[in-house]
Amino acid sequence: MINDRIDKNWQPYIQTPPFPEFTSGHAVISNAAATVLTALFGSDFAFTDKTEIPFGNTSRSFKSFYEASDEVTWSRVYGGIHYPATARISIVQGREIGNHVLTTLYPAALK
Repeated sequence: MINDRIDKNWQPYIQTPPFPEFTSGHAVISNAAATVLTALFGSDFAFTDKTEIPFGNTSRSFKSFYEASDEVTWSRVYGGIHYPATARISIVQGREIGNHVLTTLYPAALK
């Protein structure tokens, strides 16, 4: 669709995987996790991710769990896997799931 309507020479940064465009599993899961972790550890919990160092990438620092989940969400758009509308909807879905988990399992974490 991008090649047909926007730029005939556009190529994704990564190979497009063979699964549905809607919803974004990465965005839903990372935003659900960010919602739960933020409730448990606070909104200003900074951390550094070093998991990609063995693969030749540098460490990544984030000011909050939501900052990390936003990067995960939009990386799927930049990779040509999901459309921006799907990313926005998936953020909402993930945060609703996170709030459901908190309400069900950790109601004291909700303030």
